Amino acid sequence: MPIDVELVGSLLENDYHLTGRLQPVPTEKDDTFRLRTESTAYLVKVSPPDEAHAVVGLQTAAMRFLEANAPELPVQRVKLTVDGRDNVVIVTDDGRPRVLRVFNFVEGAVWAQTSPDGEQLAKVGEMLGRIDVALEAFAHPADRRGLVWDIRHFHQLTELVEHTPNAEHRQLAEEVFRLFEATIVPRLKDLETQVIHGDYSPYNVVVDQQSDNYVTGVIDFGDTMRSAVIFDPAVALANLLGRTPDQPWRDAFAFVAGYERARPIKDLELPLLPVAAMARLTLRALITNWRAERVPERRDYLLAHAKDDWTNVGRAMDVPLADVLAQLRNPVTS
Repeated sequence: MPIDVELVGSLLENDYHLTGRLQPVPTEKDDTFRLRTESTAYLVKVSPPDEAHAVVGLQTAAMRFLEANAPELPVQRVKLTVDGRDNVVIVTDDGRPRVLRVFNFVEGAVWAQTSPDGEQLAKVGEMLGRIDVALEAFAHPADRRGLVWDIRHFHQLTELVEHTPNAEHRQLAEEVFRLFEATIVPRLKDLETQVIHGDYSPYNVVVDQQSDNYVTGVIDFGDTMRSAVIFDPAVALANLLGRTPDQPWRDAFAFVAGYERARPIKDLELPLLPVAAMARLTLRALITNWRAERVPERRDYLLAHAKDDWTNVGRAMDVPLADVLAQLRNPVTS
């Protein structure tokens, strides 16, 4: 049930001394608002009732850790209450607490709204590499949370294939599962792990085409968790596969070239990266089909969006993995 807007406004005034116009922002899970005061804009998030307080605390702690230890990184900032807290707990009528937090509003276009060239994609990749390096020393009691989007669990989700109506799509998914089982599963215990952003996607990176840095903001730490570090760039690559049909890995190569400026990828990790990227893209398509079954009124909308994912998985799979690895070892940004 959506949070009461008047309650949110009252809490902002009492605990943050902030008043202004609250405008709802569509999101998948949270109740989110843009707050416009006379001088500044903020983003206000109220966690969903089923999200544990400790998990919200993990997200906030990671952002505050980066602010304190790598202040040069353009990570979204958490605003404290007037008495120094980083959130306000709301006890709802059903007794389940929800957490209200306030962040600075990062102005600008998100990466998804632009058409970056190779060097700009490299800068997007470099920023994630810098974040991963900075987060290496971070730990939190809730960082081992379970999350369906964590790529390390991909091989345990084969039942999702049953919810995919298209036979060609099922075959594609089964091929990716086989590849993942053969290449990544035997290596899972050997991979370096740490807390990662977890959802470094084109909608969570704010950019400025006129800026030399290109990346001006990194937002939404909602999928932060402890996992294999190599899975962090894999999430971004999943969003880049197949976008240029004749060269389906081109954008991914540019991203990796930039990522390695900040965090060189180990010899053990590199062969797993393209497989993890295809697994993440496949997982998104599978979950979309699963949701379409459960929310029939949105079925057409959801499946229309998943169609591109399957197309891009197919394009990526058409390139021999040996060729992809050769290019990853010698990436170009032109």
